[in-house]
Amino acid sequence: MPDAAQLAPVIVSVDIHVPIRAVWDEITKTGQIQRAIYNTVLECDLRPGARLRYYSLDKKRVFVVGEVLEVTPPRMFKHTYHFMMNGVEPPTTVTWELAEIAGGTRVTLTHEGFTAAHKAADKQAAGWREIVGLLKAELETGTLPLKTRLMYGMMGATMFMLPKTTKVAEVERAGF
Repeated sequence: MPDAAQLAPVIVSVDIHVPIRAVWDEITKTGQIQRAIYNTVLECDLRPGARLRYYSLDKKRVFVVGEVLEVTPPRMFKHTYHFMMNGVEPPTTVTWELAEIAGGTRVTLTHEGFTAAHKAADKQAAGWREIVGLLKAELETGTLPLKTRLMYGMMGATMFMLPKTTKVAEVERAGF
């Protein structure tokens, strides 16, 4: 149970009707577009202690920075999480857990460590539900819903409007 200073963790679970290895390969894919994770590109070595970054497609913006905490293929990927859209906040922890089930894989994502110091902790649950749902769509159908593809187009066109804290130079200046 979290202490009084911590908010409840976000826990999202979904069954995806593909083999566990397909889910693992998608969530740990580096250097390529992860469409389900808001069209970002993950850069990290999949080993504890490695730096982790989720970049924009052009690598001019960084949305999430962290450190890899645990990698147990194909069952667990755990890392710290700093959402750069909110500036510098205390780190939280994201854990992807995968379990084989009849006909596919159960994905359970846990995001924990939120405190009152986090600006958008209440919005994380909705974001993760969307991401996990998009992961299911991507892996089961090979595509994303039209509204998501249109949203990604709009996001690309308005990237210049994002907070300065997401620019690569600013992220590095902040010590990430």
